[in-house]
Amino acid sequence: MIDLRDIVVVGGGQMGLSLGYYLRRAGADFLILDAEEGPGGAWRHGWDSLRLFSPAGYSSLPGWLMPPTAHEGYPTRDDVLDYLNRYEARYDLPIERSVRVTSVERSDDRLEVVTDKHRLAARAVVSATGTWSHPHIPDIDGREIFTGVQVHSAHYHRPGDYSGQTVLVVGGGNSGAQIMAELAPVARALWVTTHDPLFLPDDVDGRVLFERAVARMKQGPSKTPVGGIGDIVMVPPVKEARARGELQSVRPFVRMTTRGVIWPDGAEMAIDAIIWCTGFRPALDHLAALGVIECNGQVLVDGQRSIKEPRLWLAGYGDWTGPGSATLMGAARTARHLAESLTNKPV
Repeated sequence: MIDLRDIVVVGGGQMGLSLGYYLRRAGADFLILDAEEGPGGAWRHGWDSLRLFSPAGYSSLPGWLMPPTAHEGYPTRDDVLDYLNRYEARYDLPIERSVRVTSVERSDDRLEVVTDKHRLAARAVVSATGTWSHPHIPDIDGREIFTGVQVHSAHYHRPGDYSGQTVLVVGGGNSGAQIMAELAPVARALWVTTHDPLFLPDDVDGRVLFERAVARMKQGPSKTPVGGIGDIVMVPPVKEARARGELQSVRPFVRMTTRGVIWPDGAEMAIDAIIWCTGFRPALDHLAALGVIECNGQVLVDGQRSIKEPRLWLAGYGDWTGPGSATLMGAARTARHLAESLTNKPV
């Protein structure tokens, strides 16, 4: 027997919770399906020392500010996990887990959601699965023959795992900077970036970056303010590494060997491990049956609504589904707009 719902939200991370808050306020009939074993979404998988880019009060979901941290600096991964756990309980959101959605399919006037536990049908389906489960590693010549350790930042945990080893940290964004900062004191770490990393001023954090993302969406690429989400925020560990002179970077290697890498000048370097801080792609495999995924891995949308399948909505994958929508701060704004569109009610 198929369970009938008005709205099904696929994904119980920060976007799913934000949307759930507003849908509950609107009195909607909805259900959130989450593949994780507990609250927290992608934050459950962040490395141990991961830091936010903004103070707690500016990294909050709708209705309840994240409490101030008990330590100096920006909230840690554990602070965020504690907050999301309590947020979910505070608003008693209807979430089923661990439920993995394998497919969303058309079925008469509804969409059918196929999971590893059951089937549901809904007037509207919101895909909010994020990007964590779809890490991107570039196609480097020889990568498949390298016999050392290769791990994406999605699966990196702690610097002690690499103590005394020769390690390349590949990627010039915030993940690369934070991981390099904590590896440098314990490993022979080398930071590999396509260009010199761009460090933001010490007083610039996620608040400013979010506003820049909004400005980029409103004004277009030609009028985008200097800096962006990819620029490196000077959270305390990164500041400390910079002061120690440990954040110098080199340009990329040209190929890999069984034991290491070859640099542009032909020199070979033996290494023990590579940590790929090379970003993510939208996790949209469950939408394949709808034929809405474009060659760039995204879905054509008008706002958050799929153009090719109007009963499908997407949120939390990046600016193309709402300015800053993949951030804690941006999720709240996107969710409110989306809930109003789904329910035709102000929330």
